[in-house]
Amino acid sequence: KGKDKTKIEKKDFPRLILCGLFGVATNQLFFFEGLARTTPIHAALMMLTTPILVGIMASFVLKERFTINKIAGIAIGLTGAIILICKGDLSNLGNMTGLGDFFVFLNAASYAIYLIAVKPLMAKYSPLSVIRWVFLFGALMVIPFGLGQVSQIDWSLFQFNDYWVLGYVLIAMTFLAYLWNVFAMKQLSPTVIGSYIYLQPFLASLIAILFFGENMTWTIAKAGVLIFGGVYLVSLKKKTVKL
Repeated sequence: KGKDKTKIEKKDFPRLILCGLFGVATNQLFFFEGLARTTPIHAALMMLTTPILVGIMASFVLKERFTINKIAGIAIGLTGAIILICKGDLSNLGNMTGLGDFFVFLNAASYAIYLIAVKPLMAKYSPLSVIRWVFLFGALMVIPFGLGQVSQIDWSLFQFNDYWVLGYVLIAMTFLAYLWNVFAMKQLSPTVIGSYIYLQPFLASLIAILFFGENMTWTIAKAGVLIFGGVYLVSLKKKTVKL
């Protein structure tokens, strides 16, 4: 008789709460607060640190051994992130753009924790069951922070395009993105899944430059090359020399 993969065992609820906290609540709150204070290119590049952070956490939590490639990738990628946050000057961390970049970095760290924490659940339950509980706990945590802002929205000013964008964010960018992510968790490791995130900021940066007038400065380009290089090294499957 097959096991019911929709019924959650009591011992797994703390992990689901943890996934709701880092995968939905802190992840989304830091992202939107950060995006409101920085540019699309900066936010996109900062999100590239997620695979690097996943690699670090997997080494400790999942006991993956460090390799020369992984150490070099982590060092190079984080150097790029620091350059992007500080723009070459540590005093810049206090300005609004620097604060926004830091919030997006915390968003990336939260999502990395989520990828590590949700993996064991995917071996036991169906993706829809996991997502249902993760979103429930996450929503309960977000309500105290977002309720006041929702009450300030003047819905009478909304036009058709505004509702379409809102629906797209809720359905495509949130529900379907998380659902397909947990489906992938059944076949791939958190590190591999994290490495695919590079496509999202790459496309976001490209769209921002081509259609929204963003400028590609030397600092952004230098930080982007370092972060891309770090992600590439961390994602290499071939493990040569182990420490």
